[in-house]
Amino acid sequence: MSKNLVIVESPTKAKTIAKFLSNDFKITSSYGHVRDLPTKKLGVKVENDFEPEYTVAKDKKPIVDNLKKMAKGAEMIYFATDEDREGEAISWHLLQLLQTGKRKLPHQRIAFHEITKGAVLEALKHPREIDQNLVDAQQARRILDRLVGYKLSPFLWKKVAKGLSAGRVQSVAVRLIVERETEIKNFQPEEYWTLKALLKTDKDEEVSATLIKIDNKKLEKLELKDQKTIDKILENLTGAEYVVEKIEKKEAVKNQPAPFTTSTLQQEAHNKLGFSARQTMYLAQNLYEGVKIGKEQTGLITYMRTDSLNLSDSFMTGAREYIQNELGKEYLPSKPNYYKTKAKGAQEAHEAIRPTDVFQTPEKVKNYLDDKQYKLYNLVWSRAVASQMKPAIMENTSADVAAKQYIFRATGNVIRFAGWLKIYGNSKENELPALAEKEKLDLQKLEPKQSFTEPPARYNDASLVKKLEELGIGRPSTYAPIISTIQARNYIKREGGKFIPQDIAFVVTDLLKEHFPEIADYQFTAEMEEGLDEVAEGEKKWVPLLRDFYGPFEKNLEKKYMEIQKDDVMETQTTNEVCDKCGAPMIVRTSRFGKFLACSGFPKCRNTKQMAGENNGAYKGGANGPSEGAQRQEPEMTDIKCEKCGEPMLIRQGRFGKFLACSGFPKCKNTKPLDQDTGISCPECKKGKIVAKKTKSKKTFYACDQYPKCKFALWARPSGKKCPKCGSLMINAGDNEEKCSNKECS
Repeated sequence: MSKNLVIVESPTKAKTIAKFLSNDFKITSSYGHVRDLPTKKLGVKVENDFEPEYTVAKDKKPIVDNLKKMAKGAEMIYFATDEDREGEAISWHLLQLLQTGKRKLPHQRIAFHEITKGAVLEALKHPREIDQNLVDAQQARRILDRLVGYKLSPFLWKKVAKGLSAGRVQSVAVRLIVERETEIKNFQPEEYWTLKALLKTDKDEEVSATLIKIDNKKLEKLELKDQKTIDKILENLTGAEYVVEKIEKKEAVKNQPAPFTTSTLQQEAHNKLGFSARQTMYLAQNLYEGVKIGKEQTGLITYMRTDSLNLSDSFMTGAREYIQNELGKEYLPSKPNYYKTKAKGAQEAHEAIRPTDVFQTPEKVKNYLDDKQYKLYNLVWSRAVASQMKPAIMENTSADVAAKQYIFRATGNVIRFAGWLKIYGNSKENELPALAEKEKLDLQKLEPKQSFTEPPARYNDASLVKKLEELGIGRPSTYAPIISTIQARNYIKREGGKFIPQDIAFVVTDLLKEHFPEIADYQFTAEMEEGLDEVAEGEKKWVPLLRDFYGPFEKNLEKKYMEIQKDDVMETQTTNEVCDKCGAPMIVRTSRFGKFLACSGFPKCRNTKQMAGENNGAYKGGANGPSEGAQRQEPEMTDIKCEKCGEPMLIRQGRFGKFLACSGFPKCKNTKPLDQDTGISCPECKKGKIVAKKTKSKKTFYACDQYPKCKFALWARPSGKKCPKCGSLMINAGDNEEKCSNKECS
């Protein structure tokens, strides 16, 4: 048996590390967190200094039992989880579970920012104790979020709608999106005009110039307000000569960008690649933990949850060597470029996101990565290398063209030295023709253009992450989960990459702003984040931090239970539609799934109907009821027979999605879940599609939709990929892992 046990949180990470260490080390994985607060109760003893009641999940018990067996025979246990608060907490929880009896468990904590042989071996030379300050900070955040969620959510169920949830940071993110939507709805566009002159030189070269001055007075953006003003200018310009009055050339230095932090990576991956924050972090995790390059697992980038701009000396040395040898010494600055971290309360990670080996270029590893992995790696690699290059030098040229009392300006730029733009960025030029002062230009035509001011843009992944970071809300590990959570809870919908708040988001945001201002307040949330940072740095204790928040919060919550009635919060709108069951008028209500029609005779009559145009983001001033001709979605007939009465089953739309229902209703009330198509062709019969099915015990399995003709089935979700060894379908094995569905092969 190996003398040393190394525990990491991911099986992929374990595979990558295993190749670096001798047979004296056994590397295994905890598969993420091994214990947490219970799911069905608060799990926090508030009266006992917020003592948490941690439990081990059922699916984690075999993993914990196996780790305990392995720990008994080890001379030393190394906890090698990620070097941030979450990673520190995982190590601490593992220690609590593995420490049994009076014998002190021999253990040490090691951490590294990249999964390379050098980094792992160096970490083993410098082990340390588990940092209790980081553990306390993570624990405080977890308990704080649990208290808000478990105390405030039932309040929302009672006063707003069932099934709602509240989150400390998520509620602030929803508020941002709601307030932006309100700005958009209240925006009043203003008309304005611009005027372009399309000109030509005597060499037949085109010049485009825009009107910027009248009578030597600079035009404000909205000064040309209407067509009447433009028509007067066009009339005045009749027969005018267009003469180059002044030419200015200025050299501009465009500095190289800093390497990526979590926030800037998520923003750039969205802007350049169209990736969501969650997708970016998933792909970055793959690249960090290791992908198979040839026969070996290789970690390609450093740890991706960081707000540091530091780069290691070894990377900067390698980058400078690459730049000089591959791009030319003219691109290499005299000394390395250093960057100062601007993030408020920057966390534990010591480096920016960078490639582990600068000579492992994107083109060298392209064949080992899928398309999205390659795109993200290329982004990280080129940004990190560009950060160590010389600035770009631009020559900006402006030419003022006079026509009577009017001045038009033409602009252009030329890249005199590409610098870092050679490897990263946009190197397009917009060069003006060679012009001379007092040169006459021929007018081809004048182009007036009517425009209207536009409302602020809806938030997307990039702009929301940027705003959260500006406000000091959330930290590198939380941006992607925040967005995923508010989307999963139906507070927002993503359309065309933009976030649109749903009706219920307006209701909940208004309620929180009025009655629980500390939960929805930007500054308060940021100050709480700073408090957690101070706990991580050992400057503040976590129990007083929670006590200062929870005392006033609980007192206010008790007060609001008494003060607020549901009718005060949920506005109802009358309609002309009549309930088809009891004849009472139908009214418009709002749930977490959108607006719907409900019988006003509730609770005697509980009839509800879907309404057209629900979830349009309207609230307080939206539709007064269903639009004319609004109809419920008609059920779709299927070939599936009801196993109870033999009648055909229908596909119906419920408030929780589509389901199968017997067409013999109300005599037969049989319903069952609708099989979900995975979009993957059956490898056995080649005709059917693999669908997700549920058993009576609600377990999900995946089978061919041609059953019973084809009996192909799997108990794990197929990934759509084929095993390179035997050709069988690959299945998801948890924690972003895949394995062959053929047991003999795997």
